[in-house]
Amino acid sequence: MLQELEDIKEKYRQLTHSLSDPALISNPQKIKKIAKDRADLEPLVRKYEDYEKVTRDIKESEEILDDPSSESELRKLAEEELKELQKKQKKIKEELKILLLPKDPNDEKNVLLEIRAGAGGDEASLFAQDLFRMYSRYAERKGWKLEVLNTSFSPIGGFKEIIVNIRGEKAYSQFKYESGVHRVQRIPQTEASGRIHTSTVTVAVLPEADEVDVALDPKDLNIEAFGASGPGGQSVNRNYTAIRVTHKPSGLVVSCQDEKSQHRNKEKALRILRSRLLNIAQREQHEKMAQDRKSQVGTGERSEKIRTYNFPQSRVTDHRLNMSLHKLESILDGNIDQFINELTLHFQSKMMEKRAILSE
Repeated sequence: MLQELEDIKEKYRQLTHSLSDPALISNPQKIKKIAKDRADLEPLVRKYEDYEKVTRDIKESEEILDDPSSESELRKLAEEELKELQKKQKKIKEELKILLLPKDPNDEKNVLLEIRAGAGGDEASLFAQDLFRMYSRYAERKGWKLEVLNTSFSPIGGFKEIIVNIRGEKAYSQFKYESGVHRVQRIPQTEASGRIHTSTVTVAVLPEADEVDVALDPKDLNIEAFGASGPGGQSVNRNYTAIRVTHKPSGLVVSCQDEKSQHRNKEKALRILRSRLLNIAQREQHEKMAQDRKSQVGTGERSEKIRTYNFPQSRVTDHRLNMSLHKLESILDGNIDQFINELTLHFQSKMMEKRAILSE
């Protein structure tokens, strides 16, 4: 690991030197790339410098303890300091291991968040609405921008489906572990006997694709206009402003109807299509295309769950972490940082374990 860190430190030094090269003044794109590469390495280099400093301090304390002529008071201070320094060194070493993990190339991207009602009928659609509010509040607290791309309402006003675009710094890195089946246990308003119902909502988190990530050939697209409709199926626009885009090679179909402009609906539909195609292309490196959607959200059955929201006990349980928090109201108000932080550490630890096995 230390040799790898030395190599990174040298690369950082070279990039820093390159930024002062007069020959690059006429190439702003290259300057921008070098500056970004340098900025990506800086946290790791700074942490390694901390590690080097604490290692030097440990050596100095050990030299005092190894010197028979050292005064007893000085030796006592050095011994206490050495214990603290060794703890600090161990902590920094663990942080360096995390920083050395391969970066997810999607972490910097914006997000397409797809929320769909699963098992449970109308109650599932109402909980889909609750999850949309939870994620909206979370994005709002982060200062991120949220744009609704497409909605499909249930007869009672919940969401059969809602797709939103969330734009913000490293949005995907914060949302990516939210993919899966979210289960709710509560008494529906329509339940006269007070019986607790279990329903599910599926959440898919896709990195937003840029036009350069996925090029769409117009010959591969079948674009149709149709009349938009609202909750309960009532007509909200007699004009044919809604758009349905079919990608012929993959068979993917995307519809958008929220905008009054056909042009805007088409633009949103193409953004969703690009992100779905990017997601499929990336997952094909590890699994067959047929498993792509299933690997994120499963089938929506009650038994396939990553998190349970239990209203009677005001409890939210993340089954991947085996962790429960008894503050359901706060979590549904968007305070999900604790889950997101713990999930990030959980999956980083798994990556470190895998890396250790491969290096043996």
